[in-house]
Formats: sequence, structure tokens, C-alpha cells
Amino acid sequence: MSVFKVGKATVTRIEETYLPIYPPAEIFLEFTEAHLKEHGPWLAPNHYDPETRKLKLSVHSWLLRLDGRKILIDGCCGNHKSRPLRPWWNMLDTPWLDRLAAAGARPDEIDVVMCTHLHHDHLGWNTQLKDGRWQPTFANARYVFSKPDFEYFQKLDTDPATAPAEFGTFRECVLPIVEAGRADLVSGPHRLDEFIEILPAPGHSPGHFVFKLDIGGSRAMVTGDVFHHLLQIFYPDWNFPKNSNADEAKVSRRRVLEACASAGALVFPGHVGAPFAGYIEKSGSAFKPRF
Repeated sequence: MSVFKVGKATVTRIEETYLPIYPPAEIFLEFTEAHLKEHGPWLAPNHYDPETRKLKLSVHSWLLRLDGRKILIDGCCGNHKSRPLRPWWNMLDTPWLDRLAAAGARPDEIDVVMCTHLHHDHLGWNTQLKDGRWQPTFANARYVFSKPDFEYFQKLDTDPATAPAEFGTFRECVLPIVEAGRADLVSGPHRLDEFIEILPAPGHSPGHFVFKLDIGGSRAMVTGDVFHHLLQIFYPDWNFPKNSNADEAKVSRRRVLEACASAGALVFPGHVGAPFAGYIEKSGSAFKPRF
């Protein structure tokens, strides 16, 4: 279990899956064998699997413990959710809840659930199937959702039978929270409390957020899917294919990398492999990871 300190707070990674998934050129069209040769020494084994020749992606949540509160950031894919178009995340049956308990939090102890954006691999544990209905997993928590993302996917979810928004996740993992009266729809910038600020970083989704932490002068940034892989720190213009607006995603990525580097912030990404968190350094107009 990976545990990090940000001032008086602790941030614990709650793993769901950590697998080789994509051939590099499938998600980064600019990728060549020359890039593999240049970066190979650090890519393997945590970020690239030489045997399958695929990039490794982690799917995890972050548990933030601060002043007696327990805040869960991003809810992974979830168990028993049908995602046939994503076979590596289809009908999962993982001990994620046991891992959460081992980190010191039962579902009823979570005070706040914060989602960087409303894609299926960041929402799954928001709900569980009980009595034939998807119901909030964290019954005592307030859920913080991006209002721009909510409005975007609400418009897309016109026919759940033939075109469910985000593989059905919107109806399974978002609407039940809203209908239960447990959702706070916010637009950034938005200050959650004295330690946490919600900032817009659109492009991967229309209302994608990053969460800026400043705890007694110790700074951190939870970046969600601003970048999916450390290669994108070296090459900020490389886009993951699934973006609502590719140009916006590039602008947000450079802005967030700049902010993390200038603040010396500890960075908690959504899918980066071991050691899972680290720092961004700037050299001229370029960036490099120090993870």
C-alpha cells in the first residue's frame, strides 16, 4: 500500500487494477521505436511491459485523511459493472473495498467523494447493486461532481437502450447519487474548504477538474486524467485518444504541469504506475517527471 504525506494529511492509494493494456502507438500516434529506445530504461517494468509490449495503466482511488475527515477521490471502475468494450475492466470482482478498509476507511466513514471527471473508470464504486437498484456505496458522504460534466453527459444520455452515456455509467453511478440528494454539482474554480481548491482543467472531458491541496504550506495536486502516462510529461502535446476536446486537453496539460512544477507540488495522477506519485520539473520549455 502506497501512503504519502502532505503536511498533516495522509494520502493513500487504493488499487483496483494495474495492468499492461495498450500498445504505445495505439494511444499515442506519435510514438515510435526511437521513443521506446530512449525511454526504455525507466519505462520498464512499472510503466511498460516488455513481454506484451504494452503500456501499463493503474486504476486507483486516493484516500485523503485530514483533520478527522476521510475524503475519497475518484471511484475506479467498480465491481459487477458491464463494460464489454473495455474487456480488462468488464465485470470486475476485486477486493477494492477490503483495500479501502485496510487503509482505514469503511464505506460509511467516508465524508466526501470527489470525482475529477465523470468517466466510467473514475465513478464505478460510487454505487453498488442492492435490491436490484444501483445505490450510493458511501451512504453518509456528499459527492462532488463537475456540473459541466454532468450537463454534458445528461445531454448524451438520450437513449439508455441504444446509446447509454459513458457505457451506462451515467445512469449507474451518477444519477442514483443525484436522485438520492447526495450530490453537489460545482463549477470551478471552487473552494471546498481551507485546504482544497477545485480548478477547471477541461479537454479530457468538458468539466474535468484538478484538486489543489495546500496544507500548512505543503502543496499537492490531484490531476485525474490531465495526463495518463509519464510519457505525456516529456511530450505534453501527446493526447490520449478519448478527449472531448483535444486542443483544450493540450492547453490544460501544459497549464497544470507548469503549475505543479512552479509550486513544487506532489502530484497524484489518475493512472500512472509505480511509485504512483511524484514531482514535475521544468527545464526551459520542457518538463520531466521526478517520480
